[in-house]
Amino acid sequence: WEKLSQVAVKGAEYDSRERQPHPKCLEGTRVELLNYIHRLSDTKEGSRLIWLHGTAGVGKSAVAFTVADRMRNLKVTERTKIEKRLAGTFFFSRKHTERCTTGYFFATLAYQLACNFPSVREDLNRIIRENPALLDANKSLRDQMEGLFLKPLRKLQIRLRECPPSMFIIDALDE
Repeated sequence: WEKLSQVAVKGAEYDSRERQPHPKCLEGTRVELLNYIHRLSDTKEGSRLIWLHGTAGVGKSAVAFTVADRMRNLKVTERTKIEKRLAGTFFFSRKHTERCTTGYFFATLAYQLACNFPSVREDLNRIIRENPALLDANKSLRDQMEGLFLKPLRKLQIRLRECPPSMFIIDALDE
């Protein structure tokens, strides 16, 4: 767990101090788009990918931040104390060395997932003990995705099958 914590890119989190001032949608703006995203995020059927695209400066990051902020405040179930529907975020940036590459992308999402869902932590510890190279930024993305991200998610998915879906938000992937 400590090794994963060391390689996770803390500045990639949506509300990181590194990203201040946080871009967010002003009250009453992008209402239709936000409502559309919220409706999709509340639907349990199937998995979904919401791809927000547009030219630079149109507000994609503001929408991503606003959605992340809302999801962070929603519990997975009423009984949970810790588990929120925001499973993890990664906001890429050309300006920051660790946030302009995918080297620690899956390690960062896995770390955030385990912080939000403590039941995942032991699975991740075991996976990292069995294959510590998964934390190497030069390890193949496919191996990192499978080991650090998909394996823990599959177990969590079984446990949360009756709950509203959790969400990962990735911003500025093209940077």
